[in-house]
Amino acid sequence: MKYRTVVMYMEIGCFVSCLCGWMLVCSTLPLEYWSFSEDGGNVLTTGDYYSNLWRDCVSDNTGAADCKDYPSMLALSGFLHGCRALAVCAVITGFFGGVLVLIGMKCTKIGGSEVANARVTFSGGITYSVSGVCGMITYSWWANKTITEFLDPQFVNMKNELGAAIFIGWGGSILLIFGGLVLSYFSGKEGLPSSSQERPQRPSTYVTARTRRTYMLPASSSRVTLVPPLLYEGRQSRTTRATTKTGKTYSRDNFV
Repeated sequence: MKYRTVVMYMEIGCFVSCLCGWMLVCSTLPLEYWSFSEDGGNVLTTGDYYSNLWRDCVSDNTGAADCKDYPSMLALSGFLHGCRALAVCAVITGFFGGVLVLIGMKCTKIGGSEVANARVTFSGGITYSVSGVCGMITYSWWANKTITEFLDPQFVNMKNELGAAIFIGWGGSILLIFGGLVLSYFSGKEGLPSSSQERPQRPSTYVTARTRRTYMLPASSSRVTLVPPLLYEGRQSRTTRATTKTGKTYSRDNFV
């Protein structure tokens, strides 16, 4: 199997992986189960409390649930603002990463040359990786805060546990990071050649050794004069530049 065919199948597999990861990350935003807590002190008042980036919810033992959005955006903590911003960035960058990879993949045949498509795929892989990193920071930050409050004995408010959305987001972020890095590696090898390949090769320098075969024949005299210094190609010695106005340089082979 040709290398190009292998890379094409690899790109398809990584694109599917990144697309699944992006869909998992997007599915966590509307889910309420980022963190939850259960109050089972009394059978009649048993209730479940769960929350996410946008609202708090509560449900009783009858199955009735009620959700309430956060009342004021400006009154929220910096923690919630940061998590919201990172989650939105993960979704947006993942979308544009999918568009770039679709344009640059070898199987779609969209765009210009192979090098141009490889560079577009490289950009898409980097964008996918950025999306996965943003999602990983969001879910890890939320999980760290929840675990810290749960293990803190001085925390008097309701202690929550990690919800299912955190684990779904971790899985989607890992798929995005892994697929984006693999895409960037293989497309970068083709679209971004190393500097050693682009560096121009210096022409070889030929040196004429100091022998008796190099002579100078002046224009006004038939006497042959030996020129002692070395002559490099493309670089004249001082003696040669001084004598070019009055004579020409010949080798012994010219007289044969």
